[in-house]
Amino acid sequence: MSRAYAEVIGDPIQQSKSPAIHGFWLKQLEIDADYRAHHVAPQDLGDYLASRRTDAGWRGCNVTMPHKQAVIAHLDRLDPLAARIGAVNTIVPQGGELVGYNTDAPGFLEPLAPLLARKHLFRMARVLGTGGAARAIVAALAEQGMVIVLAGRDSAKARDLLDKLAPLREGSAIEHHAIDLAHFAQETQFAFDDREHCLDLIVNASSLGMLGQRPLVFDWSHAPPGAVVYDIVSTPLETEFLHTARRAGFRTVDGLAMLLGQADHAFARFFGVKPPRGEDGVLRAMLGG
Repeated sequence: MSRAYAEVIGDPIQQSKSPAIHGFWLKQLEIDADYRAHHVAPQDLGDYLASRRTDAGWRGCNVTMPHKQAVIAHLDRLDPLAARIGAVNTIVPQGGELVGYNTDAPGFLEPLAPLLARKHLFRMARVLGTGGAARAIVAALAEQGMVIVLAGRDSAKARDLLDKLAPLREGSAIEHHAIDLAHFAQETQFAFDDREHCLDLIVNASSLGMLGQRPLVFDWSHAPPGAVVYDIVSTPLETEFLHTARRAGFRTVDGLAMLLGQADHAFARFFGVKPPRGEDGVLRAMLGG
């Protein structure tokens, strides 16, 4: 029997830290298996999955940009959370079927758990981006009772995404907002009220600021006092967005936090055991974070 392996697919893929993360956990647990990075261009997605269906050693794959939505057409079924979000970042072979999961949503929330466990008078998240990862983030934040301001280059797309992923209960006082991403690039004179007992998040859920991508332009006059700034980009870990946020005095969460959180759920599905999270500090040091 061929040696067990899992992998991450995307286009591009060389920036992925997933092989280092999963490889570290496999070594710690002394599991005889591999985790690889595999470049898959959009036009090759169907052929790639067809070839893996018959590979006895393949335990599944993580899916990164730009395939998180396109891959759905090639799967046999979706986990309910992935179906609701409309994006897949983990594929696992089960009983002869290819099953799609979304581990981005719980992975995103993991580093926020201590904050979300507290009671707040008001919760608001400004989310920048409308791609596959943003879909998971919007769905996850809506479940946490957040008022969401979703910004994209196409505000109509942002509105549609909110209507699908963060529907409001009848009689709800919450109102979500969709705006153009350019709105946050310009200075505002808005006077924020007292934010004590409130939770404010500013989330870069796009690939802007990633190595090889355009920078994310955000004017910090849009950030309420005490806001937590979260960038899901993991290459580089110290994005300009996070650097300027810290310089402006805001608390930050980097992309490795979400990456570790989502990888935890994926690893358990691939290899049937939870990863050794007690070694996160060692892993962060190894990855330069």
